[in-house]
Amino acid sequence: MTGSIFVDSNVPLYCVDARNPEKRDRARLWMEQLGMREIGRLSWQVVHEFNWNAPRKLGISVAATREFAEEMLLWEPVGASAGLVRRAWSWCDQAQVAYWDALIVAAAEVCGAGYLLSEDLQPGRRFGALQVVDPFGEAGTALLATLS
Repeated sequence: MTGSIFVDSNVPLYCVDARNPEKRDRARLWMEQLGMREIGRLSWQVVHEFNWNAPRKLGISVAATREFAEEMLLWEPVGASAGLVRRAWSWCDQAQVAYWDALIVAAAEVCGAGYLLSEDLQPGRRFGALQVVDPFGEAGTALLATLS
């Protein structure tokens, strides 16, 4: 397998979600495998969404949220730029996706990811060379197996 794999914010959020042990364990395995192989990618948007949602929606302590976010920072998140925003606008127009989703797609493109792990975008959908994969579905299971 070649290339990097970009994770949307739902993957790290499931890592700390005690309400769904099956998805929690799968998300943790994804993050572990991508981190070990140094092929995991994410953006500042993902880090921000995690920091906002983990304590508010999942009841995770601020300290635990920050501890997990520190691990995310090791992946050197893709930063915002004028070019990233313009590329997101382009995806909004071309693919009829919401702006925040388009920013995720644009960030995944910027870092050269071949796959985008997300529950929020249509599994199997392509954005140029980038393919959306549900990390908890059949295609996600098959992709994860190539890493193990």
